[in-house]
Amino acid sequence: MKGSLLFHQALQDCFSVLDSPVWMDSSTTAECRSLEAAVGGAQKMASLTGSRAYERFTGSQIAKLYRTNPERYLGTERVSLISSFAASLFLGDYAEIDFSDGSGMNLLDINIREWVPTCLDACAPGLAKKLGNPVPSHTILGNISPYLVERYGFSPNCHVIAFTGDNPASLAGMRLEEGDITVSLGTSDTVFLWLKKPQPALEGHVFIHPMSWQAYMGLICSKNGSLARERVCADCADGSWEQFSKSLKETVPGNKGNIGFYYFSVEITPPAIGIHRFNAQDEKVSEFSSNVEIRSLIEGQFLSKRIHAEKLGYCLMPQSRILATGGASCNADILQVLADVFEVPVYTLETTNSACLGAAYQAKFGLLFAEGMSFPDVVSTAAPHKLSARPNPAAVQTYNAMLERFRALEEKREFFLRLLQEIWRGVEEVNEQVRKLREYEKASQYVKPIHGCFVLKLNLKTTVKKKIVHFIHLCSPYSYNNGLLKIS
Repeated sequence: MKGSLLFHQALQDCFSVLDSPVWMDSSTTAECRSLEAAVGGAQKMASLTGSRAYERFTGSQIAKLYRTNPERYLGTERVSLISSFAASLFLGDYAEIDFSDGSGMNLLDINIREWVPTCLDACAPGLAKKLGNPVPSHTILGNISPYLVERYGFSPNCHVIAFTGDNPASLAGMRLEEGDITVSLGTSDTVFLWLKKPQPALEGHVFIHPMSWQAYMGLICSKNGSLARERVCADCADGSWEQFSKSLKETVPGNKGNIGFYYFSVEITPPAIGIHRFNAQDEKVSEFSSNVEIRSLIEGQFLSKRIHAEKLGYCLMPQSRILATGGASCNADILQVLADVFEVPVYTLETTNSACLGAAYQAKFGLLFAEGMSFPDVVSTAAPHKLSARPNPAAVQTYNAMLERFRALEEKREFFLRLLQEIWRGVEEVNEQVRKLREYEKASQYVKPIHGCFVLKLNLKTTVKKKIVHFIHLCSPYSYNNGLLKIS
């Protein structure tokens, strides 16, 4: 590139697709099912690539592009992730995709760290050449481009390390060590795991570790995080976090056998919706007292996180600890429950932007890796984490006994939840067809409106049908209220 031009001027004519999809896109359900079928099912896909097929992942998005606009795909020389594209700008050449971010594509075999030919072929022809060869996240890709040296005065000896994604960079920024867990208690809750022997499942994700490419990183997302805590705080403690903490202090670990599941919006892990309360006899009840409700929410959130972490292969180790971050990590009483449920001490982080810090750590690690330095060596001078809670032995014993009950109550509803998932996938497909239909109607003044309707014939009790209707109404009120979906 000429040094007289800015990036956007020099690159304005080089893109084959001007509007790339973002992570919120969910229009590729059909492509996901085809990808899973090609490799032998959803669990086989997870075992190979770390995740079942997801609509927002790169593989299904590439497949959709090839299906809907094959000319654009065939005219594309290179397919990049955001991370590798950003690295390309600094490198002045195509940058390779790193192992860790590449694990979120449904295309990379996380076991042998190579593209899965069956997945590539199921997406589009010639895809391997367009993707290039994946590399470890600490790889030095080359020196910075002459353009940046000329225009901005970079040293020509400046190295460019492989770029990675925001989640792997966050893991690096939080300085996880073997056996550690990071629990981010934000609007949605996210759990990061260091795994040596992962067990990829239909829920959660497994990535190749960004700082130790022979290890793995587990990722579990829960949509009902702080939003659920704030809702219960408003309903049961008049919006006072001081009263919320007081309620936790006034109730005992185990909550006298009361267990609750609180999914105010459709949950990711596990897939669920609604509020479900059970007493000590596992009988469903309609309400708890305010104090019991508050403890039930917090215990349920953390018991679920432990269960799904163990499903992905997490094992308790002598040096294990939890690194807590996010808004709720300032509440000592919430952190005490977290320590007791996981049976490990909880430390808090002062980092406000762990992804940016992790990217800086990764760059330094990439430079020093060739000299034999490990990632712990690179971050050894960073400020230590602050100890915030130690597990209480009596509470630990109570929660260990509760785990099986909690797991059984969650699994008891699995058939119903799977049914709802299948219905929701059907609704997504209908919504996509309706969008296309409306676009076609707008394009031609001669086409009369056609009202499509998706009919579900379910041989179920009326009460169950009502629950399904409620679920669809929550997920897609547009479809249901406009007669696009009927239950019969």
